[in-house]
Amino acid sequence: MNETYMTLASFAQTGGTIYFVLMFAGVLAYALWPRNAERFDEASKIPFRED
Repeated sequence: MNETYMTLASFAQTGGTIYFVLMFAGVLAYALWPRNAERFDEASKIPFRED
């Protein structure tokens, strides 16, 4: 049973690491995508607007 737990734990750690690396790469690609630059530039100016 201990060997089964260790195998499952190792698989979960590897799968979790791969999942989070892929999610990070996706968020990074979204944030740096040239098409989104105007949207983020506009959003960065919101705190300085006087309504």
